[in-house]
Amino acid sequence: MADTPGPAVTPVEVRDEDLEQIRYDGDGLVPAIVQDVDTRAVLMMAWMNAETLRMSLEQGRTVFWSRSRQEVWRKGDTSGDRQFIRSAHYDCDGDALLFLVEQEGKGACHTGAYTCWFRSFGTDDQTTERPGPT
Repeated sequence: MADTPGPAVTPVEVRDEDLEQIRYDGDGLVPAIVQDVDTRAVLMMAWMNAETLRMSLEQGRTVFWSRSRQEVWRKGDTSGDRQFIRSAHYDCDGDALLFLVEQEGKGACHTGAYTCWFRSFGTDDQTTERPGPT
């Protein structure tokens, strides 16, 4: 899918001193949590390697490593549900990433739900819609 007009792309400054802080697992991956910049809803968790982290920062859009397909995938290229990075963070141990994004389209989940976190233990309630104004 070709890029279509939408939210502004805002690359994040790539600094070697930040990248050196990231601690990848034995497979060369680090978990990346994606959160909606406005609602603060946790949208998804996916994996990044050094290449996709750099691509995400430089492109201003989330780019992940698919463990099942063993390939790079840029969120929204096929679904249109793109994520535009508004800020990027790493935790105190450097072994987890957090991206605050402007979510475009239906949402983040491959099921078509707004967030991947729509199922709860101990209840049959499933909220798959984008939350309204708070």
